[in-house]
Amino acid sequence: MTATGLSGRSVFLVEDEVMIRMMVADMLEELGYKVAAEAGDITEALRLAQATEFDIAILDVNVNGKVISPVADVIKAKGCPFIFATGYGSSGLPEQYRDRPALQKPFQLDALAKTIEAALRGS
Repeated sequence: MTATGLSGRSVFLVEDEVMIRMMVADMLEELGYKVAAEAGDITEALRLAQATEFDIAILDVNVNGKVISPVADVIKAKGCPFIFATGYGSSGLPEQYRDRPALQKPFQLDALAKTIEAALRGS
């Protein structure tokens, strides 16, 4: 499966669980995306969100017990699309971002592909 017309785009990935982060990075590469940066904690995610160029971000909602909102705020200010990955459902999203796309963990390759493509196309 490849990301139709969108392969080669770069992704910023924030996930505190190392094994999940590795799995999602592998899925992204399989879809033809490049992982621009990865972070496992809020401090590193904030630094990378400001310093790294990327086309889209995938953000775990709860990173080591901290809500991802400050990182989402930085990415929103940059004008980049982002999607959330959560095990809590849409009610677990930060209130100001409940209109953003969310992937319910665990997710499959096709759900990841469709969600990223929709976010990059602005739908």
